[in-house]
Amino acid sequence: MVPLILLVSVVLFVLADLGVRALTKSLHEKAQRRERAEALAVSLRLDVSREAPSLKRAEVQDAVARILCVDDEDIILDSFRKILVLDGYAVDTVQTGQEALGLIQTHHYDFVFTDLKMPAMDGVDVVKAVKHMRPDVDVIVITGFATVETAVECMKFGATDYVQKPFTEDELLAFVKKTLIRRQDRIAKLLKPSVHVTHLPEADRVKSGVFAIPGGVFISAGHCWAQLAQDGSAKIGMDDFAKKLFGPVDAIEFPPVGMTVKVGQPLFVVRQKKRRLQFNAPLSGRVTRTNALLAEDCDALEMTPYQKNWVCILDAERLDVEVPQLKIGKAAVALFEEDIDKFRSVMKGMLGDAATGTAADDALYRGELAQLSEEQSERVAKEFFAR
Repeated sequence: MVPLILLVSVVLFVLADLGVRALTKSLHEKAQRRERAEALAVSLRLDVSREAPSLKRAEVQDAVARILCVDDEDIILDSFRKILVLDGYAVDTVQTGQEALGLIQTHHYDFVFTDLKMPAMDGVDVVKAVKHMRPDVDVIVITGFATVETAVECMKFGATDYVQKPFTEDELLAFVKKTLIRRQDRIAKLLKPSVHVTHLPEADRVKSGVFAIPGGVFISAGHCWAQLAQDGSAKIGMDDFAKKLFGPVDAIEFPPVGMTVKVGQPLFVVRQKKRRLQFNAPLSGRVTRTNALLAEDCDALEMTPYQKNWVCILDAERLDVEVPQLKIGKAAVALFEEDIDKFRSVMKGMLGDAATGTAADDALYRGELAQLSEEQSERVAKEFFAR
């Protein structure tokens, strides 16, 4: 009887806790909506005409995204403000393309929504100008049924998508959320060309936006890492430069235990579908162990290619001669930076403007090697990893 009473008590406690959380969340959301409604009301009285004659601005705390909307119809601008501000977006609206371009030069926006049919400066010119001045901003075209074809044409000039009017509140919210998710996903894949020496606990994720090298880890010219133990053994793996540019790893071809290898000889291979990338040994020695856990879960490399995600262990033979040839600390960072610049140059030479990384600021992207043909992949492998 007592166990039953305890069980009922636990269930009632859990249900009560869930109820309190749901109520708290509901009250918080209502309070947020009231605050945003107040911000919207204030925006109608706020004088920001010194920045742009027709500008109306609605700021919200912790905005989901910042949006600039340009349309010569007040009803459309009013709809954008009311719908999006109440959902947590900061919104600026203007009536002309010229005003929008002036604001683009002095303010940061995630999105610009522009109507196609406007006097003096139409939406096509707005798209071209915004993408020229701020290629990082996503431009969405607002179009009527009669101009859908022109809206699609705008995508050739850099427009991300188009939204057709008239639209309902739910349709606009769903569209903006979908577009925001796509933008966030794209930004998450962006690799800014910066390198950091880190001191990562084993459970920490290597940041997606930068290349990382843990402190105390040696890096080879062929982008293997090596971490030495007191007994003269060395854990070996692929470094963050190789992992991020190669992308997701489907399988690893491990070296056989007992195999003896010399510096520069093939040690292991990572595979992605039909694509193979071979890594050469950074040190000479005998393979004493391979990472069974990594063999079962290659996705662990998405967390970090370092630490517990080593590929094999070598009983190193010539540490006194070979370790000085590896890079550590600032020298490793310099190697990464040099190869990042060289990689961008090689990719542009191969693919021109079709290269993903030719976007803003010569950025690199995760899995960029996937753009290459088999012949091009072999060339890159020889240039960066077979040395």
